[in-house]
Formats: sequence, C-alpha cells, structure tokens
Amino acid sequence: MSDDRKLRLGAFMRPTTIHSGGWRYPGAYADANFNFEHIKTFAQRLEGACFDGFFMADHLAVLNMPPEALRRSTTPTSFEPFTLLSALSQATKHLGLMATGSTTYDEPFHIARRFASLDHISGGRAGWNIVTTSNPDASKNFGKDQHLEHSERYRRAREFYDVVTGLWDSWAEDAFIRDQESGIFMDPDKMHRLNHEGEFFKVAGPLNIARPVQGWPVIIQAGASEPGRQLAAETAEAVFTSQRDLAAGQAFYADVKGRMEKMGRNPEHMKIMPGCFVVVGDTVEEAKAKRAKLDSLVHIESAIASLSITLGCDASKFDLDGPLPEIPESNATKSGRERAVMAAEKEGLTVRQLAQRLGGYSGLAMVGTPATIADEMEEWLYTRGTDGFTIMFPFLPEGLNDVVDKVVPELQRRGLFRTEYEGTTLRENLGLPRPENRFFQAKEAAE
Repeated sequence: MSDDRKLRLGAFMRPTTIHSGGWRYPGAYADANFNFEHIKTFAQRLEGACFDGFFMADHLAVLNMPPEALRRSTTPTSFEPFTLLSALSQATKHLGLMATGSTTYDEPFHIARRFASLDHISGGRAGWNIVTTSNPDASKNFGKDQHLEHSERYRRAREFYDVVTGLWDSWAEDAFIRDQESGIFMDPDKMHRLNHEGEFFKVAGPLNIARPVQGWPVIIQAGASEPGRQLAAETAEAVFTSQRDLAAGQAFYADVKGRMEKMGRNPEHMKIMPGCFVVVGDTVEEAKAKRAKLDSLVHIESAIASLSITLGCDASKFDLDGPLPEIPESNATKSGRERAVMAAEKEGLTVRQLAQRLGGYSGLAMVGTPATIADEMEEWLYTRGTDGFTIMFPFLPEGLNDVVDKVVPELQRRGLFRTEYEGTTLRENLGLPRPENRFFQAKEAAE
C-alpha cells in the first residue's frame, strides 16, 4: 500500500445517465441525448473538476425491447461517438475522450484510422474501449443473420487488437519530413506495411495517417467474463468493470492484475476503474430519498425489458411476483446474466423486484454525503479494490453538479484526487507509458 495513491475518475456518459428514470427526474435535461450544448457543458464541467475522461458508450442497434418499454427508454439513442467526441475535443483542452469501437461489427482499418484521427484532433486525448458487442440484434444491421458466439467474438477481438495496434505503428515518428525546399514530404523507409493474415482478418496496411500523438490511444476494456478478463490482462490499460461490492472489486483487481504480472506486464500500467453510481445529499437520508424518487420513475415495462436483455430471454412470460425461474445459457453477455441470477438468489428477489432494480440501476452505488462517499472511495483505493471509478450520474445536470461541486472538493481536501492535470495527454494524466513503435524501435536498435 502506498500513501501517495491517487484516485482516477472517469465519467460514464449516456448522456442522459445510465438510470432509465433519470430523464424524468425533476429538473433533468430530457433532451440531452441530442442537445450538443448540454453535452458540451457537461464535458466542460468535468474538465473543470479535473476528471480523467468522458467515456462515450455506444449501441449498434435499438435494444430488443417490447414497444411499450421502448417508448419509455433513452438508452437506444445517442450521437455517433466519433462525431461527438471530435466536436468536444474543440471545446475542451485536457479531458480524455474515450469511445466504444466494436470488434465484432467493424473493421480494424476503420477503427485504427478513426481513433488515430481523434487522437491527433484532440492533441493526444483519445481512448478506445474494445467491445465485442453483446446485443444480438446488432448482427441484423450488418448483413448477418446470426450473432457470433461469445468465444468467437473474443478470439476475433484479440486479433482485431493486434491489427489495430500494428496499423498505429505504420509510421516512424520522423517519417514525415515535409521539407518544402527539397520537395521531400515523407521517407518511404520509415513506413511499414503490416501484411497481416490471420483467422479473421487480412490487412495489408499501412495506415494512411501519421502515428497517433500518444503512440497508441489508451486501450480500454470492459468485459468481466473469463475471456474478457484474459483480454484485459493481455491488452488493456484501463478497465471499466462492474463490481457489486468491495470484496468483489478486490477479487477482480487481484485476478486481472495477477494475470498481467504472469504475462510480464507491469500492473501499474493498467487502471481498474469500476462503474459507480453516485447519489449525493446533504444528509444520508436526503441522498436515499433522491434514490428512492429516482427508482420510482422506472416503469415496469422498461424494467422487464432490461431484465430480458440481461438474461438473454423473454422475462415478460415469467410470474412477476414469483421467484426467478432457472435461466438457460444464452449468447448474450454472460457476466451480466450471472450477476442478475446471483442477486435474485442471494436476496430472494421476485421477478418484479429484480426487474425494477435492473430497470433503474443495480450495480455498485454510493449513496450519501460527500464525506461518506469519499470514505467509501478511499477504502476501495487503499485496500486494492480499485485505481479509481467511472462515475455514473443519476440525473443531469444536478447529479453531475453534485459530484463536481461537493464530492470532488472533499476528495481533493483529503489528497485523494488531483487539483490540476499532470500533462496534456490522456496517457500522461492516467500515469501510463507511451508505447514504443514495435517496428521502428527494433530497426533503430539494430542500426
């Protein structure tokens, strides 16, 4: 344990919050999904509080909800992330800009070029969240009748990572001479053709953009299943995970960082930042009342839809006031299904109770005063349950303002969080090294 450990804080932006009732909360910006001025203000407030990054999740299909539930949900709709983050890069100077990029329904060249472009445009603040896309309906938007199996998606993701990072290393740092007098723009000897051929991809390269400012944009991973943990240990520099309590967080932290060590990676070169739903009040009772009010705004139709997605089957056919029946394996996300089944068994929840919890937000939550929330975060940090948190705001803008104006100053007062940015890039602010160019580093050493 080190006394100088500092929290890392990211913001998970829907942008109308992850809670399905959040857009209905009094004073909430119900149109924030498509209101750029609102989103820009959120990002600037986060930067003013020295947050590490703005994390933009993405969906490649409208979620498979019944019509009555769909009409009440903000989740399926949002701006395309690269367009949004490129715009936000011009309204901020230090805030990291992190987005989902699917390894199942995109191509490595596209992902490599987009993130390299965002890294250049933002001055080195891009981060790529590697996802395998769990929603089966996404396949139908990309000419595929069947969703890829879970294990196949992760094999594809591992090769996808190799291709993308190889493409980012297409050019030496000094490849572009741009000598106007001689007329020489670039040195072909400083260009590398990848010529990758694997199980899933055949990509010649090189990437037609200079090496990113950070070398590589920061690699983020979110899966908690066995393949997801292994992919994180092999590739990730930041992990967005869902942990139900401190004990689970400590076990995950030890497992993934232990895997890193066995592979020869430095565990400090990965920041584990579980999602944390934060509700702030001047008293604990006030904070709990806010949470109760928020949960009361969740409609049962939306709740059942969320449960169906999590379980990978139609929960509307279950007895709502009976126990959760045995759930067969599915091709949907496995970690989410396991958490739901475990919660129902452990707490004896009915289908209705489980649905309403999942329909709002059922993950890790810190509900209290700035001091009690800081106490919890400090315990997680110093007992190796986390390196920081990906904050989920209950409603916007009030929930974000509560964290920025009340919780962050308390963390700073305790010396747990920065008061100014350490550098200009996302890597510098997260304390991550800049990766060497695998192709030209070896050539330079040989010379």
